[in-house]
Amino acid sequence: MMVVSSRQLESSIAATLRSAGCVFAEDEARLLLDEASTVADLAALVTRRVSGEPLEHIVGWVAFCGERMAVDPGVFVPRRRTEFLVHCATEVAPARPVVVDMCCGSGAVAAALHTMFDASEVYAADIDPAAVRCARRNLPAERVFQGDLYAPLPGALYGHVDVLVANAPYVPTGALSAMPREARCSEPRVALDGGSDGLDIHRRLASGAAHWLAPNGCLLIETAESQAGTAQQIFARAGLAPRVVSSDDLDATVVVGFSR
Repeated sequence: MMVVSSRQLESSIAATLRSAGCVFAEDEARLLLDEASTVADLAALVTRRVSGEPLEHIVGWVAFCGERMAVDPGVFVPRRRTEFLVHCATEVAPARPVVVDMCCGSGAVAAALHTMFDASEVYAADIDPAAVRCARRNLPAERVFQGDLYAPLPGALYGHVDVLVANAPYVPTGALSAMPREARCSEPRVALDGGSDGLDIHRRLASGAAHWLAPNGCLLIETAESQAGTAQQIFARAGLAPRVVSSDDLDATVVVGFSR
């Protein structure tokens, strides 16, 4: 770890980051100082951040649900709002549930639930090979599968999943250009683009959920507040009993659907 005795360097780095548009420049400056092993290393990290690379990709991890989760370059960075999805899952889960995290990205949601549920069976899947490689760093590798939604899941899970969670892409295609530059340029489109209304993957997840869920099982998907009403209708048409829960503190919305 690099030891810095003068606050002048920290202030200088913060000023550089602030001029590049970093909102939490002081916090980021301290983190980069902690992560750097040499002065040259520090300069390289600052250059990468100024160029617009996400801080989490630079340091290689993100704080999520009180844990450090590995996040590789080119993989979707878990947002703090998604901690609410984890909270909702713990609220509806039975004792020692079977959990599947779909569109898992780095596997942060599954990893958090794996820790919270301890001895439970927790699985994850994603279509993106880079995401799967990263998720296998945060979870037991044999529990992470690569493929399109339900396709790669073991047949033994069919009808036995108690909690099915997904932070599926829900940005409407037409709104992608308005996203922050670091998301548009550094995160995979497949993790962002939810189709014309942002709910294409939600429809596919809901339509297959009833076959994979155990009796009284539950599907939970993060979405935008403006999409929640439509998402509820999607769940209901798929035979799930839906409700919407939200967190003002985290600016988060989750649609929950119970198998009938």
